[in-house]
Amino acid sequence: MRLKGGPTQDEIMAISLYKLGLRHGDAFADIGCGTGKVAVYASRTAEMVYAVDRRKEAIEHARQNAIEAGASNVRFFEGDSLDFLWGIERLDCAFVGGTKRLEETLEALSMKVSGNIVVNAVRVEALNEAILTMKRLGIFKEALHVQVSRSYDIGGGTMFRPIDPVYIIVGGK
Repeated sequence: MRLKGGPTQDEIMAISLYKLGLRHGDAFADIGCGTGKVAVYASRTAEMVYAVDRRKEAIEHARQNAIEAGASNVRFFEGDSLDFLWGIERLDCAFVGGTKRLEETLEALSMKVSGNIVVNAVRVEALNEAILTMKRLGIFKEALHVQVSRSYDIGGGTMFRPIDPVYIIVGGK
């Protein structure tokens, strides 16, 4: 099954997880978890991982990926990210892969997260919304524009094909 938005590319995930500053013992949330790829990788370090998505098929897919990876410390929440966030006491860091209700989600995260918040966006409008919201909340740190190309064989040689660029927006206290 292929979900809209696809899984986060490995190179983008590596940068995003680094920028999160995820530590052993952390409580981490993957908001808009999609396939659960980020949540599964984070589960290797974090004590507790929450994978949140409003789409039933995404949660089913993420749950299956977590089972296959042996990630037993991932809890799933199907529904609106704000319902999840208002029901949780605290988080150490959070990754936002979905941009629905981004401003409200960042406002809630700014009250619940003690460390870093990382947003991945592909649309310039989402980049702008994330930066402006984080600046208004006093948590903006930086934004990165990441363009990765992968090699592939062509005519007995090697060529690079670009992957769609991604904006990584980092905020935190």
